[in-house]
Amino acid sequence: MDFAVDQSKYQVRFDWGTAGADATQSGADAVIWVDQLATVADTAAATQPEPDGALVLATVQNAKAVAGWVLARQHERGGRFVVTVIAAGDARADGSARFAVEDLLAAGAVIDALTAVGLDHCSPEAAAASAAYTGLTQALKHLIKNSVSGVQGGATALDLSPTDAVTVLKEPAPVV
Repeated sequence: MDFAVDQSKYQVRFDWGTAGADATQSGADAVIWVDQLATVADTAAATQPEPDGALVLATVQNAKAVAGWVLARQHERGGRFVVTVIAAGDARADGSARFAVEDLLAAGAVIDALTAVGLDHCSPEAAAASAAYTGLTQALKHLIKNSVSGVQGGATALDLSPTDAVTVLKEPAPVV
């Protein structure tokens, strides 16, 4: 089954890892790469997709700022701005990806923020990630700190305070 075809009609898409980005980015204006526990330096050095459009980093903390960035690009374009939200997941020793609950929740936060600014034509996958976030918001800090990645990385002092910072690793293609 070709997942790119299945999500291509949606403005907001969701998948996992670089393979998921490759499968869902066709026709997307931006890939939003979500790696909740990585630092910007870690993320810049990690394996990421190489999208045709923009590449933006996101976490729970900057989800609203990223949604604002997307909305501004849509206004600049004067038309629909399509995004694919990618939960990075964790790499296993054999190179395969492992589900990372913190990345699911952070991706859901981004999708929820996109919906709040009006980008609500979400794939079922994106809607489910958003629902996971909204349903677990009250336990967010606990879940992230106590996830496998959180425990392994020693995430004992976790600050989820919102930030306005948006890190764009690759700018979107100019409007023609």
